[in-house]
Amino acid sequence: MNDIAPAGCCSPGRGRPDGPSGAAPSAGQGQARVAPAASAVSAAQPVADGMVLLPGGPFLMGSEDPDGFRADGEGPVREVRVSAFRIDTRAVSNERFAEFVSATGHVTEAERFGWSYVFAGFLPAALRRGAGRPDGAPWWCGVEGVRWDMPEGPGSGIEDRADHPVVHVSWNDARAYCRWVDARLPTEAEWEYAARGGLVQARFPWGDELTPDGEHRCNVWQGHFPTKNTAEDGYAGTAPVDAYQPNGYGLYNMAGNVWEWCQDWWSTDRQAARRSDPRGPGTGDAKVIRGGSYLCHRSYCNRYRVAARTRNTPDSTTGNLGFRCVRSA
Repeated sequence: MNDIAPAGCCSPGRGRPDGPSGAAPSAGQGQARVAPAASAVSAAQPVADGMVLLPGGPFLMGSEDPDGFRADGEGPVREVRVSAFRIDTRAVSNERFAEFVSATGHVTEAERFGWSYVFAGFLPAALRRGAGRPDGAPWWCGVEGVRWDMPEGPGSGIEDRADHPVVHVSWNDARAYCRWVDARLPTEAEWEYAARGGLVQARFPWGDELTPDGEHRCNVWQGHFPTKNTAEDGYAGTAPVDAYQPNGYGLYNMAGNVWEWCQDWWSTDRQAARRSDPRGPGTGDAKVIRGGSYLCHRSYCNRYRVAARTRNTPDSTTGNLGFRCVRSA
């Protein structure tokens, strides 16, 4: 298990709780432009079995946003083509994951390891004391007994969160679920194409403004990270999988709420990447995660932008990391 993942409001990697280190931000260049792609939006097919069929085609992937992270390999902006595919309109919920566990007896990696990372602000003082904490990100606590259905440890539950995204699931757990439903995880290119919802180089799935006309469109941190969350968007932790307005393709929570696993191994090398249905390198030690989470804030981790990306080891689990499924058309 490698301590290579960025910490902070991103998901710390599994390994020694004092292991993960923060990723330093670096300014990008240029300014994103926004233009609606009405023909692409109208081409999305109606939802069936919780999925929507997207037509595929070329789009501008990546960003040179000055608020971005150059070291993450967000840029350069390049034209990429994806084939048609179906994608979940919502992240996999606790209810759906419970059905999977009941049918298959799947044991998650958090259960096998015996612990997972929880945001310290969600824990009673007794659990915070003595909990292992990643170096540089003391707001994360490695807590014993945490699992998908006990997201804050023994005594917690998901009875009132059936429609919230399942968390504390690793890439390996997510892939097992996808196989059960005859699906797969999205490639990073598919994820970004879907998240953009037909807009060209917009910063968010709905445009360039985080809160247009004062309206909250996603579940991210408000206030001062990590000590005060005003929860002005309505949620201090996870939100229901269909919270807020969907994007132009009818997809919910493509920014904020929980990070989402992608199929690709992590790389920042754009020279070797193909431009038609790219799938990342053949091997690696970390998987791409996309979308940001309820812990993201511009002051620390401005990675809820649609082009933002980071990574984590395939066996890592946290309280802000989930997934959704796709099927090839």
